[in-house]
This record gives sequence, structure tokens and C-alpha cells, in this order.
Amino acid sequence: MDDQLRIILIIIVSVTIFGLIVFIFVRNLVKNKIDQLVKKKKLK
Repeated sequence: MDDQLRIILIIIVSVTIFGLIVFIFVRNLVKNKIDQLVKKKKLK
């Protein structure tokens, strides 16, 4: 029972860390794209 709990906690922590990394990566991509579009719009 103790090993199962430890494995479940490791999986939850790993998925959480992976999700945060993906979220930050996608947020930065979207932010950069929006900034590019705003600059393009201002130049016109």
C-alpha cells in the first residue's frame, strides 16, 4: 500500500510539473505572437 501511494504521488507531481512547463511555454508563444501582431498593426 505504501509503495502504491508513493508511485501515485510521483505520477501526480510529474504531471503537474510537466503541465506547468507546457503552460508557460504556450503562454510565452501566444504572448510573442500577440506582440508581433500589435507591432504590425501599429506600423500600418
